Amino acid sequence: MPILQVALDLTLLKRALQIAKEAVSGGVDWLEAGTPLIKSEGMETVRQLRKAFPGHEIVADMKTMDVGAAEVEMSARAGATIVCIMAVSDDETIKDAVRCGRKYGAKIMVDLMSVEDKPQRARELEAMGVDYICHHVGIDEQMKAITGEKELRELCGAVNIPVAVAGGLNSETVAQAIKAGAEIVIVGGAIIKAAKPAEAARAIKKAMKTGKKVKSDLYKKYKPSEVRQAFMKVSTPNIMDAVHRKGAIIGITPVNKPAIKIAGPAVTVRTADGDWAKAVEAIDKAKKGDILVIDAGGGHTAVWGELASWSCIKRGVQAVVIDGAIRDVEDIRSIKFPAWSRNISPHAGEPKGFGEIGVEITVGGQIVHDGDWIVGDQSGIVVIPKERAQESANRSLDVFERENRIREEIKRGSTLSKVLELEKWEKVQ
Repeated sequence: MPILQVALDLTLLKRALQIAKEAVSGGVDWLEAGTPLIKSEGMETVRQLRKAFPGHEIVADMKTMDVGAAEVEMSARAGATIVCIMAVSDDETIKDAVRCGRKYGAKIMVDLMSVEDKPQRARELEAMGVDYICHHVGIDEQMKAITGEKELRELCGAVNIPVAVAGGLNSETVAQAIKAGAEIVIVGGAIIKAAKPAEAARAIKKAMKTGKKVKSDLYKKYKPSEVRQAFMKVSTPNIMDAVHRKGAIIGITPVNKPAIKIAGPAVTVRTADGDWAKAVEAIDKAKKGDILVIDAGGGHTAVWGELASWSCIKRGVQAVVIDGAIRDVEDIRSIKFPAWSRNISPHAGEPKGFGEIGVEITVGGQIVHDGDWIVGDQSGIVVIPKERAQESANRSLDVFERENRIREEIKRGSTLSKVLELEKWEKVQ
């Protein structure tokens, strides 16, 4: 039976121990002190895991690049039985880590992240005496929906030592990894972000045992063609947290009450206050699902109204966002056309035709390019550069899922401050 290892990639030891306890009750075999946890809480992480789970293998994911023996020694003496180092390290670093592991009774797992020719490097590592090879699709790669399934199959056929696999696995994907030859399945988010880690672990173990998919509550990693689907599952606050709080369009509010959620690529329009010609002409240039984003200089004379909204509905244009004024709001609300604007005014200007379509504009303090992604809901509107849309969507889903776990801990009687141990992490002046 393949081994299930949980990667405790958290930053707080107290939370990690609680989740570990639940995960073990669900059938987890090995416990990994994740790199973020070790960097945050030090080797005390390993000591506490060893104390709490004396019968389990404890993996220290050190991601060692240098001084292999020193880091293996400190891990082993703290209670780790397996220490993970990087395959891109110098050969002597790896050899010395292996020697030290033999001395202190710790096995060595080597992570192939960032290695180009993985089968060749794996054969070299096996010859050096390492105990396990890890095929690892890193979190940042996962956000681009990279899976590495073909590489895993090639790797498993290249060596005679056990191969571990890590990278966004859950109960819907572990069976496929095992069929490819993996003997150790490393799961992080699917367990540590779950509201009920024990249940998540049981589902994964079931999939490992039966070789069949078991439905997961976590979202998959979305491909470029599925970006809108991903953005529609998260909130604009989730997105802001995921993209380091950049991209919020300020001062522009929804006409509809409550706001109708939107997500789609922008068609940009620059025009003058009250000049509605280019705004209306852009409707004919837009594709189904597009969102018109209009820079009218924050003006108070309307460049949009009911008839333009009807034109969008018939063309399949999703919504309009205006840094300027809109009118006919009662009618727009009645036909449920999603619209956001800075100002409302009964007065419309004239179609003079000044301005441009498909150019860089500034709306609500944010630069918007044609094709950038716009997401709007009751909390506001954000703009995401088109070249980062897929990654940002997946990172937003990651934020959403992590909040689910925090919410569960609060419901059990804690508070946000206690869960995050805010006082501990306040900046030292």
